[in-house]
Amino acid sequence: MAENNSILQKLDGLEARFEEVSTLITDPSVIADQKRFVKLTKEYKDLGDIMDARKRYINCLNAITEAKDILANESDQEMREMAREELAINEELQPKLEEEIKIALVPKDPEDAKNVQMEIRAGTGGDEACLFAGDIFQMYKRFCDSKGWSISITSVNEGAVGGFKEIDFAISGDNVYGTLKYESGVHRVQRVPVTESNGRMQTSAATVAVLPEADKFEVNINEGEIKWDTFRSSGAGGQNVNKVESGVRLRYMWKNPNTGESEEILIECTETRDQPKNKERALSRLYTFIYDKEHQKYVDDIASRRKTLVSTGDRSAKIRTYNFPQGRVTDHRIGYTTHDLQGFLGGDIQDMIDALTVAENAERMKESEL
Repeated sequence: MAENNSILQKLDGLEARFEEVSTLITDPSVIADQKRFVKLTKEYKDLGDIMDARKRYINCLNAITEAKDILANESDQEMREMAREELAINEELQPKLEEEIKIALVPKDPEDAKNVQMEIRAGTGGDEACLFAGDIFQMYKRFCDSKGWSISITSVNEGAVGGFKEIDFAISGDNVYGTLKYESGVHRVQRVPVTESNGRMQTSAATVAVLPEADKFEVNINEGEIKWDTFRSSGAGGQNVNKVESGVRLRYMWKNPNTGESEEILIECTETRDQPKNKERALSRLYTFIYDKEHQKYVDDIASRRKTLVSTGDRSAKIRTYNFPQGRVTDHRIGYTTHDLQGFLGGDIQDMIDALTVAENAERMKESEL
């Protein structure tokens, strides 16, 4: 019976909190406090999802009770057959809803909903590593396109024969960090490089870093102390090249609150031919850079709490191997392998991410003792 259900008992307190938050986010004093308003709005959405699951779960339990009651007391065969079908459907649905609720009750990473800054660096392997870094970037670009996310390149250093020595880019969309955080680490490729004339297989690597984009209110920056310079941006032809100072450079003296030491941060942006847009993007990168530095302790705490490498973002970890002769991609953290290497590099990476998410949720559920 629903009255004695332990999962529903866990949800009872959340129902009252949901009602409280729904009232708070309409309070003018709360709306005026943007930091609190944003936090409560996020809590309201998360609680709303749980309340929706709770409603579906109660309906499922009630349907099971009603079907059993009909089977116990009804003599009409047609009614009994309908009850049997209803009972089978809902008894199959019940454990799925329970699992959904248990996962929803696990404390979420507060960073998951954020946009990201991504960095890809060619590692060992020379020109081949640059080409592989290019392949990895195209993989993420196609994945982002399939999700309807927008991608914006902030800086790039191309390789001598193609690909990238390094490329930085921003991604915005729904739950971007929560989806891509598992990609941080060393990606290794095993293949015969196009630059290799003797047909020998080579192992190369590229490093991927996924950083949550900082919201303004999370980082304390005095924008009045930023020193701005402009310069003429070089680029691929056109009337605008070397005539308009569209490139921007910012300098900011930042005191690290963790060490007490001051250092000058220098950021350049030449991404667009529009100086205001470059200025806006350089400022966004400054906030993200400082956020990453100031929240390193948070990242370290997360890494120590989790017993797997699923979501620590440890850059030194060789997380994945792309083996071309065998046509496979293997994630070493969870032992997941797909033999559709070309599809994977074509952006079909959701199944891998889903497997990593399931592994992390299992760890979280153990820790929460749900």
